[in-house]
Amino acid sequence: MKLARTRHTGNLISLVPMVDVMLILLVFFMVTSIFLDLDMIPVVDREGDTPAPATTGGAGDAGSVLMVRIAADGQTHVRGQQLDPVALRTRIGELLQETPELTVVILPSLQATTQSLVSTMDTLTSAGATRLRLIRLEARQ
Repeated sequence: MKLARTRHTGNLISLVPMVDVMLILLVFFMVTSIFLDLDMIPVVDREGDTPAPATTGGAGDAGSVLMVRIAADGQTHVRGQQLDPVALRTRIGELLQETPELTVVILPSLQATTQSLVSTMDTLTSAGATRLRLIRLEARQ
């Protein structure tokens, strides 16, 4: 006796396109979630509003942190003094010779352009600064 096999004529559903879409969504959400929280670097301890340590190893003294402000027009200010890029590079170079462990905190204005931020960071790194921190301030609601 010979048994006849029935042939399956329906198409198989492939899961490959669904897996591709899920991987693309996973990568998309991983990449965008990195940029959502820009307050990753603490400058002030939120419990007591005390300055956070400037370095990871210890408390750091007051001279080891320098704040560079970027105004809305893109001008940089260090300790109340407006500095052009050449003067900023010179000033940071001098401070780095005195304090090699200098941490530079960059505080851009909310109206400052991204280009002015990138240019300032480029100037600071060309002066030899390797410890840069970027912070932003938000209005309290």
